[in-house]
Amino acid sequence: MTKQTIELEAQVNEEQFGKRLDQVIAELFPDYSRSRLKEWILAEKVTVNGQVVTKAREKMLGNEKIFIEAELDVEVHHQAEDIELNIVYEDDDIIVINKPANLVVHPGAGNQSGTILNALLHHFPEIENVPRAGIVHRLDKDTTGLMVIAKTIPAQTQLVADIQERLVTREYEAVCLGRLTAGGTVDKPIGRHPTKRTCMAVNEYGRESVTHYRVIEKFREHTHIRLRLETGRTHQIRVHMSHLRHPLVGDHQYGGRVRTPKNASQEFVDTIRGFKRQALHAAMLRFHHPITNEELTFEAPLPDDFVTLLSAMKTDVSEHQDDMDYC
Repeated sequence: MTKQTIELEAQVNEEQFGKRLDQVIAELFPDYSRSRLKEWILAEKVTVNGQVVTKAREKMLGNEKIFIEAELDVEVHHQAEDIELNIVYEDDDIIVINKPANLVVHPGAGNQSGTILNALLHHFPEIENVPRAGIVHRLDKDTTGLMVIAKTIPAQTQLVADIQERLVTREYEAVCLGRLTAGGTVDKPIGRHPTKRTCMAVNEYGRESVTHYRVIEKFREHTHIRLRLETGRTHQIRVHMSHLRHPLVGDHQYGGRVRTPKNASQEFVDTIRGFKRQALHAAMLRFHHPITNEELTFEAPLPDDFVTLLSAMKTDVSEHQDDMDYC
């Protein structure tokens, strides 16, 4: 049996005006029993607009932001699976991998096997003694690039602390829709989307989220950018770029619909339409070794599909240089 920390966020809708808190959260979080939700209220695990509420009968007015942070006892029996890992670095305490696209990090609903966690259990069976098999941060299924994993509990404890204290540097490369004129910083809180439960969104009641970005290269209708995370919220880069109205290429969940410049070649159109994931790659990872304190820096080259995408955009620019001169 192990403890799993869960974080739940939702916004009370206007139709729930006048309902009791316990009734409202039962509707917002149907995956959990009413009795468990009530226990969390009494245990001061539920906040409404940032304030702890311990009265289940408290009436809601609508539009309140609900946040629950609690622990569940989870019995974990994940299977080791012989899945190839692209290992960039490994010692007695950590593993650094370069994750490919279409690979889930941790088992969950709809993905009970075939994940990085299953692969880690096969590669290093002792890692099952480390909570969450040493996984201290995640990448989305279709995001490629670098991840660090702890092989021991002391290493995991230190890495988690360093991430929380913002001592781990994570930089990404991405291609977004539209032409960014310059770099900048997005400092907007992120929380659960009020109606789309699988999405996140900029939300005034969300958690602090900061993303820095700079322009690498501009194309006719797209921009190649480099980003650095100051915080590490779920879907942070994707949400922040969508908030700027520059969603990532291929990120249909956050508005990155297919967009091609005028008079683009059919080859270029096919390349854009054939890019079936968000154009996001974890390119650089820098941190202090959790045991030796040595500073380590790793870089992962762009994957082939990303390189092909950029090449097609460069070709499109060269074929329409006159258009670029007036941009």
